[in-house]
Amino acid sequence: MKKFFSEFKAFIQRGNVIDMAVGVIIGGAFSAIVTALTNNILMPIINYILLAITGGQGLDKIYTYLSKVYEVNDAGEITQVVDLTKSIYIDWGAFITAIINFLLIALVLFLIIRLINSLHSGAEKQKGKYAPLSKEEVKALKKDGKTNEEILAAAAARKAEIEEAEKKAAEEAAANAPETEQKLLSDIRDLLKSQQSANKE
Repeated sequence: MKKFFSEFKAFIQRGNVIDMAVGVIIGGAFSAIVTALTNNILMPIINYILLAITGGQGLDKIYTYLSKVYEVNDAGEITQVVDLTKSIYIDWGAFITAIINFLLIALVLFLIIRLINSLHSGAEKQKGKYAPLSKEEVKALKKDGKTNEEILAAAAARKAEIEEAEKKAAEEAAANAPETEQKLLSDIRDLLKSQQSANKE
Protein backbone atom coordinates (compact mmCIF):
# COMPACT_ATOMS: atom_id res chain seq x y z
CA MET A 1 0.00 0.00 0.00
CA LYS A 2 2.84 2.35 0.83
CA LYS A 3 4.39 1.78 -2.59
CA PHE A 4 0.98 2.30 -4.23
CA PHE A 5 0.42 5.65 -2.50
CA SER A 6 3.98 6.80 -3.27
CA GLU A 7 3.45 5.99 -6.96
CA PHE A 8 0.07 7.73 -6.88
CA LYS A 9 1.66 10.81 -5.27
CA ALA A 10 4.38 10.89 -7.95
CA PHE A 11 1.71 10.57 -10.66
CA ILE A 12 -0.39 13.40 -9.23
CA GLN A 13 2.63 15.70 -8.88
CA ARG A 14 3.57 15.39 -12.52
CA GLY A 15 3.33 18.73 -14.31
CA ASN A 16 1.42 17.42 -17.32
CA VAL A 17 -1.28 15.84 -15.11
CA ILE A 18 -1.85 19.13 -13.27
CA ASP A 19 -1.88 21.07 -16.55
CA MET A 20 -4.39 18.61 -17.99
CA ALA A 21 -6.65 18.91 -14.94
CA VAL A 22 -6.54 22.73 -15.12
CA GLY A 23 -7.26 22.57 -18.85
CA VAL A 24 -10.29 20.30 -18.32
CA ILE A 25 -11.72 22.57 -15.60
CA ILE A 26 -11.20 25.75 -17.61
CA GLY A 27 -12.50 24.03 -20.76
CA GLY A 28 -15.71 23.01 -18.96
CA ALA A 29 -16.29 26.53 -17.66
CA PHE A 30 -15.44 27.98 -21.06
CA SER A 31 -17.86 25.62 -22.80
CA ALA A 32 -20.63 26.67 -20.38
CA ILE A 33 -19.98 30.33 -21.19
CA VAL A 34 -20.12 29.72 -24.96
CA THR A 35 -23.28 27.61 -24.60
CA ALA A 36 -24.94 30.39 -22.60
CA LEU A 37 -23.87 32.93 -25.22
CA THR A 38 -25.34 30.78 -27.98
CA ASN A 39 -28.61 29.81 -26.29
CA ASN A 40 -29.39 33.11 -24.56
CA ILE A 41 -28.08 35.73 -26.99
CA LEU A 42 -27.33 34.41 -30.47
CA MET A 43 -30.15 31.89 -30.91
CA PRO A 44 -32.90 34.41 -30.05
CA ILE A 45 -31.41 36.81 -32.59
CA ILE A 46 -31.24 34.06 -35.25
CA ASN A 47 -34.80 32.97 -34.48
CA TYR A 48 -35.99 36.57 -34.70
CA ILE A 49 -34.32 36.97 -38.11
CA LEU A 50 -35.83 33.69 -39.33
CA LEU A 51 -39.28 34.74 -38.12
CA ALA A 52 -38.92 38.09 -39.86
CA ILE A 53 -37.81 36.47 -43.12
CA THR A 54 -40.07 33.42 -43.32
CA GLY A 55 -42.89 34.41 -40.97
CA GLY A 56 -42.82 30.83 -39.70
CA GLN A 57 -41.13 29.13 -36.79
CA GLY A 58 -37.70 29.83 -35.44
CA LEU A 59 -34.64 27.63 -35.53
CA ASP A 60 -35.61 25.83 -32.34
CA LYS A 61 -38.79 24.50 -33.99
CA ILE A 62 -37.37 23.18 -37.25
CA TYR A 63 -38.38 19.51 -37.31
CA THR A 64 -38.66 16.85 -40.00
CA TYR A 65 -41.30 14.42 -38.80
CA LEU A 66 -40.88 10.73 -39.55
CA SER A 67 -43.93 9.80 -37.49
CA LYS A 68 -46.42 12.26 -35.99
CA VAL A 69 -48.47 11.61 -32.87
CA TYR A 70 -51.00 14.29 -31.95
CA GLU A 71 -51.96 15.23 -28.41
CA VAL A 72 -55.34 14.20 -27.00
CA ASN A 73 -57.32 16.69 -24.89
CA ASP A 74 -59.29 15.95 -21.73
CA ALA A 75 -62.38 15.12 -23.76
CA GLY A 76 -60.49 12.38 -25.62
CA GLU A 77 -60.40 14.33 -28.88
CA ILE A 78 -57.28 14.43 -31.05
CA THR A 79 -55.90 17.95 -31.38
CA GLN A 80 -53.66 19.49 -34.02
CA VAL A 81 -50.78 19.83 -31.55
CA VAL A 82 -47.97 17.33 -32.14
CA ASP A 83 -46.81 15.36 -29.09
CA LEU A 84 -43.02 15.57 -29.39
CA THR A 85 -42.46 13.01 -26.63
CA LYS A 86 -44.21 10.30 -28.69
CA SER A 87 -43.42 11.47 -32.21
CA ILE A 88 -40.35 10.48 -34.23
CA TYR A 89 -38.63 13.46 -35.80
CA ILE A 90 -35.28 14.94 -36.85
CA ASP A 91 -34.40 18.00 -34.78
CA TRP A 92 -32.54 20.18 -37.28
CA GLY A 93 -32.58 23.13 -34.85
CA ALA A 94 -30.57 21.24 -32.20
CA PHE A 95 -28.10 20.13 -34.88
CA ILE A 96 -27.63 23.66 -36.22
CA THR A 97 -27.28 24.94 -32.63
CA ALA A 98 -24.50 22.41 -32.00
CA ILE A 99 -22.71 23.57 -35.15
CA ILE A 100 -23.01 27.20 -34.06
CA ASN A 101 -21.63 26.24 -30.62
CA PHE A 102 -18.66 24.52 -32.24
CA LEU A 103 -17.92 27.45 -34.54
CA LEU A 104 -18.17 29.89 -31.65
CA ILE A 105 -15.82 27.84 -29.46
CA ALA A 106 -13.34 27.53 -32.34
CA LEU A 107 -13.57 31.27 -33.07
CA VAL A 108 -13.11 32.33 -29.45
CA LEU A 109 -10.21 29.90 -28.97
CA PHE A 110 -8.59 31.24 -32.14
CA LEU A 111 -8.93 34.83 -30.88
CA ILE A 112 -7.52 33.91 -27.45
CA ILE A 113 -4.55 32.01 -28.93
CA ARG A 114 -3.94 34.84 -31.39
CA LEU A 115 -3.93 37.35 -28.54
CA ILE A 116 -1.55 35.20 -26.45
CA ASN A 117 0.80 34.75 -29.42
CA SER A 118 0.81 38.48 -30.14
CA LEU A 119 1.55 39.25 -26.48
CA HIS A 120 4.30 36.62 -26.45
CA SER A 121 5.90 37.95 -29.63
CA GLY A 122 5.63 41.51 -28.29
CA ALA A 123 7.33 40.43 -25.06
CA GLU A 124 10.10 38.71 -27.03
CA LYS A 125 10.63 41.82 -29.13
CA GLN A 126 10.67 43.97 -26.01
CA LYS A 127 13.09 41.55 -24.36
CA GLY A 128 15.55 41.79 -27.26
CA LYS A 129 15.02 45.52 -27.69
CA TYR A 130 17.70 46.51 -25.17
CA ALA A 131 20.10 43.62 -25.84
CA PRO A 132 22.86 43.09 -24.80
CA LEU A 133 21.89 44.98 -21.64
CA SER A 134 20.50 42.77 -18.89
CA LYS A 135 17.06 43.26 -17.38
CA GLU A 136 18.58 44.56 -14.17
CA GLU A 137 20.72 47.09 -16.06
CA VAL A 138 17.70 48.36 -17.97
CA LYS A 139 15.75 48.73 -14.71
CA ALA A 140 18.67 50.61 -13.15
CA LEU A 141 18.88 52.99 -16.12
CA LYS A 142 15.13 53.64 -16.00
CA LYS A 143 15.39 54.24 -12.27
CA ASP A 144 18.10 56.82 -12.94
CA GLY A 145 15.67 58.68 -15.18
CA LYS A 146 17.17 57.68 -18.53
CA THR A 147 14.88 58.02 -21.52
CA ASN A 148 14.15 55.20 -23.95
CA GLU A 149 16.49 56.74 -26.55
CA GLU A 150 19.33 56.96 -24.03
CA ILE A 151 18.85 53.32 -23.01
CA LEU A 152 18.89 52.27 -26.67
CA ALA A 153 22.07 54.29 -27.18
CA ALA A 154 23.67 52.56 -24.17
CA ALA A 155 22.65 49.18 -25.58
CA ALA A 156 24.14 50.05 -28.98
CA ALA A 157 27.38 51.18 -27.31
CA ARG A 158 27.59 47.96 -25.29
CA LYS A 159 26.97 45.94 -28.44
CA ALA A 160 29.74 47.80 -30.26
CA GLU A 161 32.13 47.11 -27.34
CA ILE A 162 31.31 43.41 -27.44
CA GLU A 163 31.78 43.22 -31.19
CA GLU A 164 35.12 45.05 -30.91
CA ALA A 165 36.28 42.69 -28.15
CA GLU A 166 35.28 39.66 -30.21
CA LYS A 167 37.11 41.08 -33.22
CA LYS A 168 40.31 41.61 -31.19
CA ALA A 169 40.04 38.11 -29.73
CA ALA A 170 39.70 36.65 -33.23
CA GLU A 171 42.72 38.64 -34.46
CA GLU A 172 44.84 37.53 -31.49
CA ALA A 173 43.82 33.93 -32.04
CA ALA A 174 44.76 34.19 -35.72
CA ALA A 175 48.13 35.78 -34.84
CA ASN A 176 48.94 33.13 -32.23
CA ALA A 177 47.86 30.26 -34.44
CA PRO A 178 51.32 29.61 -36.03
CA GLU A 179 52.99 29.59 -32.60
CA THR A 180 50.36 27.18 -31.31
CA GLU A 181 50.81 24.91 -34.30
CA GLN A 182 54.61 24.95 -33.91
CA LYS A 183 54.32 24.10 -30.21
CA LEU A 184 51.91 21.27 -30.99
CA LEU A 185 54.28 19.82 -33.63
CA SER A 186 57.18 20.11 -31.20
CA ASP A 187 55.23 18.26 -28.53
CA ILE A 188 54.36 15.51 -30.99
CA ARG A 189 58.03 15.14 -32.03
CA ASP A 190 59.14 14.94 -28.40
CA LEU A 191 56.50 12.32 -27.70
CA LEU A 192 57.57 10.23 -30.68
CA LYS A 193 61.23 10.46 -29.70
CA SER A 194 60.48 9.39 -26.15
CA GLN A 195 58.43 6.46 -27.50
CA GLN A 196 61.26 5.37 -29.80
CA SER A 197 63.77 5.56 -26.95
CA ALA A 198 61.49 3.45 -24.78
CA ASN A 199 61.18 0.84 -27.56
CA LYS A 200 65.00 0.60 -27.99
CA GLU A 201 65.44 0.01 -24.29
